[in-house]
Amino acid sequence: MKLAIIATLVGSAAAFAPSGNTVRMQSSIHSTTEDEATEVAAEAAAAPLPDIVPEPVVAPINGWVPNESLPCYGLPGALAPTGFFDPLGFAQSGITLNEVKRNREAEVMHGRVAMLATVGYFAGEAISGPFNIHGPANDQLQQMPAPAFAFLTLSIAAAELRRATIGWVEPDFGDWTKTLWKLRDNYYPGDIGFDPLGLKPTNAKDFANMQTKEIQNGRLAMLGWAGMCSQELVNHRTILGTIDFYQKIYSGINPYESCVDGVVC
Repeated sequence: MKLAIIATLVGSAAAFAPSGNTVRMQSSIHSTTEDEATEVAAEAAAAPLPDIVPEPVVAPINGWVPNESLPCYGLPGALAPTGFFDPLGFAQSGITLNEVKRNREAEVMHGRVAMLATVGYFAGEAISGPFNIHGPANDQLQQMPAPAFAFLTLSIAAAELRRATIGWVEPDFGDWTKTLWKLRDNYYPGDIGFDPLGLKPTNAKDFANMQTKEIQNGRLAMLGWAGMCSQELVNHRTILGTIDFYQKIYSGINPYESCVDGVVC
């Protein structure tokens, strides 16, 4: 009787104990879950990432980074006491960066030409040169021999073409409105790479200071050359000849007493 009761209890306990098949099934389920997770992770890693467009980064050009919040996009050139002086609005708010760079390019290049012209007026009127050219500078160009004039014209054209290939975007004849008057994004106005004396600073602050000096002297030279050219168009005298003329007037001397009839003196 006791043996029967013990056997019954053992059988009942065995009914609630996990069988070998059940353990194997649970292990199989657990293994399958891990495999699926590993497979999903591998597929996620292999899937192409969406294209992320980075924010455009403007590389500094000679230490200058265009800043739309600053006058003239932060280009150097302002100087006390006037500071940023733009009465005609060439760099007013709303003007594009390309337009500001193009205007600065024109200002720098015309300033350089004016500085050369200012020195050339005095030098050309003081020295006759190889072609015996003399008189006011305004009247000297037409005295040049034809071959020399042709060489001068071709030299200017070659220099301008070289500058255009350095700073300007190549024309797109298919859609010319995209490239018309457009400067290269990495081009600093006026920096054509011509520096035979090695005067260009490598430090951004020094470069900005030199640019301010060049622009200010160029502006003064443009005003000075315009004044000298206008003066010679009016009285057809050299610069020093005009100074001597008015010195005689202020000294009470007749400036025309040594003149010959029919000759401007």
